[in-house]
Amino acid sequence: MFESINPATSARIGSYNQEDESSFLYKLKVADDTFDKWRFTKVKRRVELMDSLASSLANNRRHFSVLMTSEMGKPISESEAEISKCIWLCEFYRDNLKSFLKSVKIKSDADSSYYQHVPIGVILGIMPWNFPAWQAFRMAVPAICAGNTVILKHASNVMGSAEMIEKVFREAGFETGVFQNLRISSQQVSTLIRDERVRGVSLTGSDKAGSSVASQAGKELKKSLLELGGSNAFIVFEDADMDLALEKTVKGRFQNTGQSCIANKRLFVQKGIFEKFLDAYVRRVRDLKVGDPIMQDTQIGPMARLDLAETLERQLKESVELGAKVILGGKRDGCFFDPTIITDVEPNMPVMKEEVFGPVIPIVPFDDWEDALRLSNDNEFGLGVSLFTANTSKAKKWAERFDEGAVFVNELVKSDPRLPFGGVKRSGYGRELSSLGLFEFTNVQTVFVDE
Repeated sequence: MFESINPATSARIGSYNQEDESSFLYKLKVADDTFDKWRFTKVKRRVELMDSLASSLANNRRHFSVLMTSEMGKPISESEAEISKCIWLCEFYRDNLKSFLKSVKIKSDADSSYYQHVPIGVILGIMPWNFPAWQAFRMAVPAICAGNTVILKHASNVMGSAEMIEKVFREAGFETGVFQNLRISSQQVSTLIRDERVRGVSLTGSDKAGSSVASQAGKELKKSLLELGGSNAFIVFEDADMDLALEKTVKGRFQNTGQSCIANKRLFVQKGIFEKFLDAYVRRVRDLKVGDPIMQDTQIGPMARLDLAETLERQLKESVELGAKVILGGKRDGCFFDPTIITDVEPNMPVMKEEVFGPVIPIVPFDDWEDALRLSNDNEFGLGVSLFTANTSKAKKWAERFDEGAVFVNELVKSDPRLPFGGVKRSGYGRELSSLGLFEFTNVQTVFVDE
């Protein structure tokens, strides 16, 4: 049994039977059989279904939002925004799919030569709990638009959301085998990866999970895409718009109760404005409303599970024992964790060297651009970095020196359907979203014709 437990109340809100091998292998057969038809579905029909999927999401917005908030504690306003972002994703591919999938003509010694993107088959998606809708749609929609079929292994604590995703696909008019949810455990995943009918694997999760899945997929010579952890730096230079930087770093660190791979988890502020910035930052974070996530004005809800809150507590405690100073917060009450700011941190502390998945942030002074670059790159992860400065020309020149999948200037790191998304180092490989995400699970097929 998989159980959904409301982290705000500890109440059980749903139970789901785990599937046995015969059940999920039957679903795999359905996905594989459906692929033989779906891959040849006209682009015009795929576009119509994407439009219908956006409408289905809109029709289920409130119910889906409440379900996500109940299952993992996300403030209801953020759940609603997450559904809106999924709708935007569907609309983006609806509007661009035809142009993206056009073959590309190449001049050669052939009478005619070109390349085209051909779908490869059934894609297994292994998705996390922190953005129950967005992460799954971000994986599934481009793969399906390209002509693949998808089977989803979602996190066990958001199985209700996983079932809801399948429901909106069905309501939109997709054939059953195009998208299916699997109620399986992590231990059952290897059986699917070994099956020749699974042609690709997409995982969003921890670097440990990514390493395991990548090794299994590699052994089977199958394409894998990994979107793993992050420890993004947020760098504020002396010439930055301070109000803008304060607004963005508060949102970037504490939205989703700090449980986001792309959250800014290390805050670096140039020495000339450090004390002023810290004072203003403490005031803003102190004003965040912590409470029942179902209330519209709540900004910080509970963490998704008790073990996650306990891990965060351990990381903070060990850092304090090594000399870190708690400026604000630092207390846990069940799954609720106070928004916390710490100073006097060193690179060897857990809050700096590990991924901190909750509402805790260290703030560190730096000297100049070279020092900021060194501090930012001194990390095993490489998902994204935010640079706040009036000198945007310098920021653009320095962007390639940051070991990150994304560099955002005067904005927090965020995913956008129009832009490729993914990391380097222990943050994974491959790209989601944009045309690049559409092509991740396709065969780039060359066609050469002499007549």
